Amino acid sequence: MHRNLVKSALLAGAALTVLAACGTDNGGGAAREGGSGATKAAVPAPAKKVHKSVVDGLPGMPPVLDPKDVYAADRPGRLSPVVKDFPSRVYVPNTESDTVSVIDPKTYEVIETLRVGRQPQHVVPSWDMKTLWVNNNRGHTLTPIDPKTGKAGKSVEVHDPYNLYFTPNGKYAVVMASLDRELVFRDPHTMKRIKTEPVTCYGVNHADFSLDGRYFIVSCEFSGELLKVDTEKMKVVGQQKLPYKGAMPQDVKVSPDGKRFYIADMMADGMWIVDGDTFGKPEFLHTGKGCHGLYIGRDSREMYVSNRGEGTVSVFDFHENALTKKWRLPNGGSPDMGGVSADGKVLWLSGRYNSEVYAIDTRTGEQLARIKVGRGPHGLAVYPQPGRYSLGHTGIFR
Repeated sequence: MHRNLVKSALLAGAALTVLAACGTDNGGGAAREGGSGATKAAVPAPAKKVHKSVVDGLPGMPPVLDPKDVYAADRPGRLSPVVKDFPSRVYVPNTESDTVSVIDPKTYEVIETLRVGRQPQHVVPSWDMKTLWVNNNRGHTLTPIDPKTGKAGKSVEVHDPYNLYFTPNGKYAVVMASLDRELVFRDPHTMKRIKTEPVTCYGVNHADFSLDGRYFIVSCEFSGELLKVDTEKMKVVGQQKLPYKGAMPQDVKVSPDGKRFYIADMMADGMWIVDGDTFGKPEFLHTGKGCHGLYIGRDSREMYVSNRGEGTVSVFDFHENALTKKWRLPNGGSPDMGGVSADGKVLWLSGRYNSEVYAIDTRTGEQLARIKVGRGPHGLAVYPQPGRYSLGHTGIFR
């Protein structure tokens, strides 16, 4: 993301079984003892306490649905009442055209082009999911889009808004001020500055939060570093240089079990894997040239990895802890940032250097469509998506 060029689905019954296991005791109660014996069945079973697996989350954060799966709320079609009536659209920020192309995913056609501020980088769903914020980086503004009508509103002045995130409790917006070398915590509605956390790395841009929401990991693109930030204290508590000369970390995603963070690196051509709690030395997995964007499938099993420099998408299987497939775009391309459709069947990616957007079948890897848009398409948002609330970027939902 250089600034200037810069499975199957889980059976529903299985998912319910996991959730039930979290909410009931393993013994199943005294009524199960002795099978169907009439005498025992006639005796009332003593009440037993229900033991739940509870995550001690960030104060004010909605409770974690499943301690074993961060993405439990993101199952196919599980739309919040807040967004269920919003029309399905793909919003594409064109960094060099200062516009947002709006695509109808049913017809694969651009149905509207919105004029926004200078150099829009990402389209970001707000924590309450009612607004889409366009990050006009060089214009130093955020432009709100009403996802119900698709219309843009009056821009808000925010300096250097390269990317935008929201704390899991919805208390703050976090602006990744890349050139300013700052993490700026703001009011999530008015965007009024509340606290500024200066950083010593260069190019803060992408992030993701821990299972409990108490910290987040940030990539620093231009200095090849990672930060660990205490969410409640709004303070950097860890920093490390990636062990690769010329490292250029990009997108960040946490594993479904919340134990590992994956960081794409477009110069190292693969992903760094780091334990978020210990923040120790990362491991590395080669994926392809220009490894850039990371997107989780709706079954929490697979992660799609866009390799911008070679026109491919690698598929990483969390259960197997390995890359299992690689899809190559016909006639090449520059797959960059994007998201997964609400039903989980289509992966949408911007073609950064080709003024186009790709729609890819997540079951077969087949290219379904290649759509012309403005120049320099970047952090597109597929909207709406399943989930209870948004953590920002192009759509990280919990």
